[in-house]
Amino acid sequence: MMSRSYTNLLDLAAGNFAALGPAGGGRRRPGSFGARRMPRVMTVPGTLSELDDEEDERAATSSVASDVPSSAVCERLIVVANQLPVVARRRPDGRGWVFSWDDDSLLLRLRDGVPDDMEVLFIGTLRADVPAAEQDEVSQTLIDGFRCAPVFLPPDLYDRFYQNFCKGYLWPLFHYMLPFASGPPPKDGPSRGGRFDRGSWEAYVLANKHFFEKVVEVINPEDDYVWVHDYHLMALPTFLRRRFNRLRLGFFLHSPFPSSEIYRSLPVREEILRTMLNCDLIGFHTFDYARHFLSCCSRMLGIEYQSKRGYIGLDYFGRTVGIKIMPVGIHMGQLQSVLRLPDMQCKVAELRQQFEGKTVLLGMDDMDIFKGINLKLLAFEYMLRMHPKWQGRAVLVQIVNPARGKGKDIEFIRAEIQDSCERINSEFGQPGYSPIVFIDQNVPSVVKLAYHTVAECVVVTAVRDGMNLTPYEYIVCRQGLPSSESAPEVSGPRKSMLVVSEFIGCSPSLSGAIRVNPWNTEATAESLNEAISMSEREKQLRHEKHYRYVSTHDVAYWSRSFIQDLERACKDHFRKPCWGIGLGFGFRVVALDPNFAKLSFDSILMSYGRSKSRAIFLDYDGTLVPQASINQRPSEELVSIINTLCLDRNNIVFIVSGRSKASLASMFSSCPMLGIAAEHGYFLRWTQDEEWQISAQSPDVGWMQMAEPVMNLYTEATDGSYIETKETALVWHHQDADQGFASSQAKEMLDHLERVLVSEAVVVKSGQFIVEVKPQGVSKGLVAEKMLTSMKEKGQQADFVLCIGDDRSDEDMFESIADAMKRSIVAPKTPLFACTVGQKPSKAKFYLDDTYEVVSMLSALAEASEPDPTDLADDLATSVSSLDIGDEQIQFGNIRIEGS
Repeated sequence: MMSRSYTNLLDLAAGNFAALGPAGGGRRRPGSFGARRMPRVMTVPGTLSELDDEEDERAATSSVASDVPSSAVCERLIVVANQLPVVARRRPDGRGWVFSWDDDSLLLRLRDGVPDDMEVLFIGTLRADVPAAEQDEVSQTLIDGFRCAPVFLPPDLYDRFYQNFCKGYLWPLFHYMLPFASGPPPKDGPSRGGRFDRGSWEAYVLANKHFFEKVVEVINPEDDYVWVHDYHLMALPTFLRRRFNRLRLGFFLHSPFPSSEIYRSLPVREEILRTMLNCDLIGFHTFDYARHFLSCCSRMLGIEYQSKRGYIGLDYFGRTVGIKIMPVGIHMGQLQSVLRLPDMQCKVAELRQQFEGKTVLLGMDDMDIFKGINLKLLAFEYMLRMHPKWQGRAVLVQIVNPARGKGKDIEFIRAEIQDSCERINSEFGQPGYSPIVFIDQNVPSVVKLAYHTVAECVVVTAVRDGMNLTPYEYIVCRQGLPSSESAPEVSGPRKSMLVVSEFIGCSPSLSGAIRVNPWNTEATAESLNEAISMSEREKQLRHEKHYRYVSTHDVAYWSRSFIQDLERACKDHFRKPCWGIGLGFGFRVVALDPNFAKLSFDSILMSYGRSKSRAIFLDYDGTLVPQASINQRPSEELVSIINTLCLDRNNIVFIVSGRSKASLASMFSSCPMLGIAAEHGYFLRWTQDEEWQISAQSPDVGWMQMAEPVMNLYTEATDGSYIETKETALVWHHQDADQGFASSQAKEMLDHLERVLVSEAVVVKSGQFIVEVKPQGVSKGLVAEKMLTSMKEKGQQADFVLCIGDDRSDEDMFESIADAMKRSIVAPKTPLFACTVGQKPSKAKFYLDDTYEVVSMLSALAEASEPDPTDLADDLATSVSSLDIGDEQIQFGNIRIEGS
């Protein structure tokens, strides 16, 4: 049986998970830790109340003491990735397994940047098919010997999770390849660029849940940091955050993040964005990738980022989610240890002899549709044709690593590359000379580094790549060992040249490289010629510049920097109380002021019933009617509720809005006793029978002649925007425009208007989809203060205050209400109910979730009101006198009025 807490996430897979077997059944799955578990300490009661009902899992997670007694708990980093940094091999006799570290794994090398007192534990899958009967033993061996906790996924699930969704859908999409197939995925393997398959997405979610369950087995949420890696596990943060609200959680994306125009084609686009935002820190290799992510958050979730003191953050329900931009580096020590091997020196000597008198260009790529290998070959072919001097002298060695995915597109690319190689060698080849040396097999590290050492230039023409560390490795190999260890024949100035695609992650950090657009094969060919024709001194200077960067920005520097920023981000979150809300991938943690609470109907009704002089201030848009509503007029129900509140002699009710007085007067024409404060309080009217008052000096609106042309300029340039002209203010609305562009235009307009109106007595403010210019000294806060002061002067000092709003302009009102007691404009011990709409950081002490709850609460107050009979009769008479009812009879409650 699956956990009740997570069935809403797994409902995404309804009808499919059953075929895969139980995800968290009553029996312990093979590979989980049975009798021997990782030491765990739980110190906060209640955080594990939603665990599965199974006895073994309850025993593992609900205890408050470690299985292994310990007087101190040290911090630990749990690194979660698709694959463990371990190589598994069957013993020659077929009995048992032999494990060793994977020296080429980036995850293994990040340990060098982890503090010495911090333990590192890895969680991921093994690149081996371990029978179910052996999974317990393998798990314990890896935990004891390697501090690795393996996740065993059923083969069918892994294939649909990794091959179908990760490599078949996410990988192409994140590399800017839009889906182009409208039919179902082929049965003979994944096809890059195919349409979204709901079953594969469900498998992806379930696979992420398996990783989550392994984390739960080993985690100590009070002391551990969790660092999740790459696009395979983007659903994992929501699983973890739902179970452990205060978990210190980071995520790093090693692939590109596409522009919003590409990403928006993903059917589960919001789910993935929201699950990533459940992390404390999100890392990207380049600013371009981070910028695309931030743009998607803005366009699809309406969340804007802020930059403060060098740090970029997103305010997500009171939590600041940090954005980290840091390209990963290489492990200098590992490369230098290989360079010291005797086999390395022998291979270098062999290659120097093989290519004596030749200029070697090197390409080293995975067999992948995005690596641009054939574009590289075409550029090299064009160079040989346009610069015949290199015929017989220049050699391109292209090493192709085995493909990580599979499918027809891989076979097509391989065939295309082989055809190009054969054509070029046939046209330009000579006895003893082949311009293309194509190596399509797994090559040992020693051989790869030997080719790096002898190559004059490395060429990377990927059309899109997350990072690509090949240029870094090449620079280190060309530098060689320190002078004291170098062989005599490699002493002297070091030099190297790079021709790299501008579409790879390492390109921005290699300022001395020649950057190319790989699609422009003619320009790439000229860059190849420029690189190998460059003077030795220029090659040396570029090499020195690159080596300084690569040697100081290694993998340890990268991991150390990420962990430090993760610690900083988490410290900020631990200062605030938080709780989780939402279902499925809409789950999020809300961090708010400790005194911020949901408004209790019982509490406000009790205070309402005890009070004798009440002040009620209500915003309109976003408070009484939804912002997105097309029909902005109040409903009959709302009008009835407001009239009932107004008819209670103990109540003063005001609508306080930024709307014009004509608009508000029209909408509430049937509420004669309602007070209205229009244009943020510049115009005031206590009842319908009274004249409008001006709360400030008569406005000098000469500034409008300066502001309006500026706003017209931006309106014409921003499709979907418009200007609202009020008596004392101008408002530029852009809710119907493209939000990315409109937001940029709004910031520019704000700055422009402030410069133009610097000597005018006006205020320029931005709000929710608006930029407003209004007179100084006008705010909703001053309205509330004036109303309360007026009540006191009339001998009706308020002993109950309710103020409800939803945006920035209402914050002034909340602040004024909070200070009312100090200024003695309300009675002592007056209950002050400042309430915002929606759970968000606010100066209000209370919140209601939406406009529906606001109207429901007002309805409850109306039912508890006691309308004055005299006012009721006068109100009915006024209403009737305005109607042409002829001989009809109109029934108002228990009062019947006959038509004349």
